[in-house]
Amino acid sequence: MDLQESREGSTSFFVPVQDDTQQFPPGSAPIFFNRRMELNRDISVLLLSILEPSDYLDAMGATGIRGMRVANECGIPTTINDRDPAAVDLIRQNIERTDLPVTITCRDVNALLSEQSYDAVDLDPFGTPAWIIDAAIRGCRRFLFVTATDTAPLCGAHLKAGIRRYGALPRNTEYHSEVGLRILLGFVVRETVKYDRGIEPVFCYAREHFVRLHLRILRGANAADESLAQLGFILQCPSCPYREEQQVRFPRTTTCPHCGRELQPIGPVWLGSIRREGIAESLSQLAENRELGSKKDLVKLLDTCSRELPTSSFYDYHVLAKRLGCSPPDINTVLEKIRAAGYPATRTHFSGYGIKTEAPLPVILDAISARQ
Repeated sequence: MDLQESREGSTSFFVPVQDDTQQFPPGSAPIFFNRRMELNRDISVLLLSILEPSDYLDAMGATGIRGMRVANECGIPTTINDRDPAAVDLIRQNIERTDLPVTITCRDVNALLSEQSYDAVDLDPFGTPAWIIDAAIRGCRRFLFVTATDTAPLCGAHLKAGIRRYGALPRNTEYHSEVGLRILLGFVVRETVKYDRGIEPVFCYAREHFVRLHLRILRGANAADESLAQLGFILQCPSCPYREEQQVRFPRTTTCPHCGRELQPIGPVWLGSIRREGIAESLSQLAENRELGSKKDLVKLLDTCSRELPTSSFYDYHVLAKRLGCSPPDINTVLEKIRAAGYPATRTHFSGYGIKTEAPLPVILDAISARQ
């Protein structure tokens, strides 16, 4: 296997040579490594520096870079696991060049997490994490991190796959990226509460081709009940942009107040906040003095997250402008008009054209269509 040296943060490592002429270069190498996930890894390293778990499992190590960075840049005792012997050989080569506190295992992750527990468990599979969530909850003492890259099923583009994997009904709306995150969160909650545990979202976000959850696991039936109470449905009108929430176990039939069509349920989804208050600011401050390859994009993401309203969906104001038959004004102008009408409004990290607000739909449409 041909290897080349790479570096993320303050950590150096070897990865298999990829064919950059292919449409998806990571798929051309015998062991998977995706350079585009550096921001994902950067945020996790920062967050673990704040949370300080007693130990950490990189459950699907591949090259081992995620676990190596946690051990090197956070000083946390780390286990890196992979079921592929070739991947484990590469991980061992990378670790032997260092004196990092890392244990290497070659196990099926379901079996490993059924026998051992870790303070923090990190799942970063290729595609869906649905098949491993149950074991991860059982093998996790305090913190569970989850990446999902099967955004098409989560967001409603592949409807039947989304229903099969997550036991939820997604829909391909203009706010589908947030739907995907909230469906995944809702799925994790439903897998967690059967063990009399609940969850606290510490920092969750969506970007490009993936959804990422950083969760704290809370013990006790009360915590489970409180988490279940945050589940519900978004009901979307099939004909117009109107939507509403129902914080219920099963959706009730209702009609759109603007066009009279029956609203279509999306969910069950997590309707609560997707991050701990103040965490985005803390991560941004910590990033200032760290060596991070994605720092520019990361700081921009964290800044948007720090201001983002905790509503369960957003409006794409370009989509609304097209519906109104007008040219979309500057997004800041729209936000100012909504605020002037007496409602909070912010941008969202889910979309550059997205607006989060509690304003009624007519107020939002007026803010977009009003003359300057």
